[in-house]
Amino acid sequence: MSSSADVAKALSLQGVGQVHPNRHRALQGISLDLAMGERVAVIGPSGAGKTTLLRLAAASLRPSEGCLSLLGSNPWQLGTRDLRHLRSRIGIVHQAPPIPPQLRVITAILAGRLGAWSTWRAIASLIYPSDIAGAREVLARLDMADRLFDRCDRLSGGQLQRVAIARVLYQRPELILADEPVSALDPTLADAAIEQLVEQSEASGATLCASLHAVDLALKWFPRIVGMRTGEVVFDTPARKVTRDMLVDLYATEGALLPTQANDPLSLVLPIRVRGDGDPPSGSGSTSASVLPFHRPGPR
Repeated sequence: MSSSADVAKALSLQGVGQVHPNRHRALQGISLDLAMGERVAVIGPSGAGKTTLLRLAAASLRPSEGCLSLLGSNPWQLGTRDLRHLRSRIGIVHQAPPIPPQLRVITAILAGRLGAWSTWRAIASLIYPSDIAGAREVLARLDMADRLFDRCDRLSGGQLQRVAIARVLYQRPELILADEPVSALDPTLADAAIEQLVEQSEASGATLCASLHAVDLALKWFPRIVGMRTGEVVFDTPARKVTRDMLVDLYATEGALLPTQANDPLSLVLPIRVRGDGDPPSGSGSTSASVLPFHRPGPR
């Protein structure tokens, strides 16, 4: 039985490790807690274990070691029906969305609610979409309303990623897991797509955990940053406390430049004044070369 402390957490991993069938160790001693409604970005070089971590969080992969609690339950102690229900409360955005090419965009989006619909409504929606207005609304948030009835095999990789995001927006899950969700988008579209995921999290109280390639995108939109390398957590800290030295060390094996949108190193090297904890509104803060030279927009 889950404790009340576990119920308050969207995700809890304690000493979790993962060894694949080929004996490759993907994760080692991972301990993380994500609170309900929290927004966390996971960054790190290729092979860090970010995708494996998200697969564990989605209950699509069973950990080799340690304990995992997901939305108040241990998914691997649940029966088939309860596990299916738990997974229906989780929205997943894949880097390469597994959307059948013959599907129309509207059908792919409405599939986000299949776990909450009756069998008859799900079948009927395949024949005639049951919520055209709802699908159009979420697609419009990603500037793709004109592609609502297109087949998915007519879309680019970036457009497919936005359809996958729209499906999660339509689903309205309690936990959103996004694995490199904007890797095929240009910086402007990527920024807008992440903004929609963040707005969904804020509006619904859903927890949002995303692995991101662009460090500047992670720092701009996520209050908490988890840095991973070779299957271990290197740091877990508020975004305002991430320094350039921490990032250089994290990506030491990736070359001289830190991964940013449009590969623009200036997005991470221009220092700005940052208020420290406890600083008065007009007081002097600290100068950090890792903080972005642009800011997240305020509420609309």
